[in-house]
Amino acid sequence: MSWLQALVLGIIQGLTEYLPVSSSGHLAICSSLFGIQGADNLTFTIIVHVATVLSTMVVLWKELVWILQGLFKFEMNAATKYTINIIVSMIPVGIVGFFFKDKVEEVFSSGLLIVGLMLLVTALLLAFSYYAKPRQKDFISMRDAFFIGLAQACAVMPGLSRSGTTIATGLLLGNKKEKIAQFSFLMVIPPILGEAFLDVMKAMKGEVVTGDISTSALVVGFIAAFISGCVACKWMINMVKKGKLIYFAIYCAVVGSVILYFSLK
Repeated sequence: MSWLQALVLGIIQGLTEYLPVSSSGHLAICSSLFGIQGADNLTFTIIVHVATVLSTMVVLWKELVWILQGLFKFEMNAATKYTINIIVSMIPVGIVGFFFKDKVEEVFSSGLLIVGLMLLVTALLLAFSYYAKPRQKDFISMRDAFFIGLAQACAVMPGLSRSGTTIATGLLLGNKKEKIAQFSFLMVIPPILGEAFLDVMKAMKGEVVTGDISTSALVVGFIAAFISGCVACKWMINMVKKGKLIYFAIYCAVVGSVILYFSLK
């Protein structure tokens, strides 16, 4: 992987991690176009995912400080309840990662056909959430957090947008736009950091092959993903508040249809 390819892929990861168009799907498409696969792709994916998590922490630092301050009061308060909801939302994806990780990796290596199909599913979810007008709740309940977590677990499929799926699910459940956008971005921090940590541990033990990707490519990809992630995270929160998800639905429908056309041709 050249540094230029790393730059392009890093920018794509940072943007698409927050925009509801599937980062995994776009990385799979671009990696296929660049001829990048296997160990190099795995190593790079870990790096850029950590970069986007850090961008979330930078953009939403006030919310993170609020959560930490509430937790260190060692009492049941709004921040503690919010943390419990995040933990609840992690249960489904934790089960998928623990019991079905190998199956998920097989799906990721099955070609672009599944990516095209899941992009169309993403488009449908975004369209439904745009036209649905449920009652707006003041707080995200534990029940809603679990269902949003189920949506996140389903979004391990390449092409099914994690942010799009979780935000659309939260909106369909009647949660306020700005609250569900923040929750969607905060809830992904522990799973991604946890998965990255486990992958690094496996690499150190020699259980996975890390490839021979250059350090410069990794650094370029990390910086590109971090900067573009900061921009996309801020922009996406504003887009959700304004209710503009229908544009992303159209984009996913067009890209998914094009991929399906060439995959079945």
